[in-house]
Amino acid sequence: MKKTPLPAPKKISPPFSLPTKNRRAAYTLFEIMLVLGIIAVLVGSAIYLLVGNVDIAKEQRVDSDLQAIKTQLKTYEMLNFTYPTTAQGLKALVAKPSVEPVPRRWRQLLDSVPVDPWGSPYQYAFPGRKDPGKYEIYSLGPDRQKSNDDLPRAD
Repeated sequence: MKKTPLPAPKKISPPFSLPTKNRRAAYTLFEIMLVLGIIAVLVGSAIYLLVGNVDIAKEQRVDSDLQAIKTQLKTYEMLNFTYPTTAQGLKALVAKPSVEPVPRRWRQLLDSVPVDPWGSPYQYAFPGRKDPGKYEIYSLGPDRQKSNDDLPRAD
């Protein structure tokens, strides 16, 4: 007797899947949520690592600002043979002082009175408390209070 070949079995697809002809290429909700979760973890860890760098950047900005102010104070001293007094303050670099001693050869050296990264004006004193022949300039720092931890004092 001659054997007849059996027909190939039909592929049985699960009841929840679409036929391959009508199926569209798309991401499932699970895949999207997984990717969003990974992104959230990466962003969270990046923020955690960068928080300390912001404080360092602010302190470096204070150093830069103090150097710029120091340069302008030296220019003021070269023009007027003295530094601005405590009463005149850093405003003497922006507008001509009306308080004695009024400079004879005044020139505007800054566009505005500088403020530190925490929004407080830089503190200036001449004559200085430690050395009456030098000025003191510093930032109050993040606490905005006069204290021993105020940021760099330049002379």
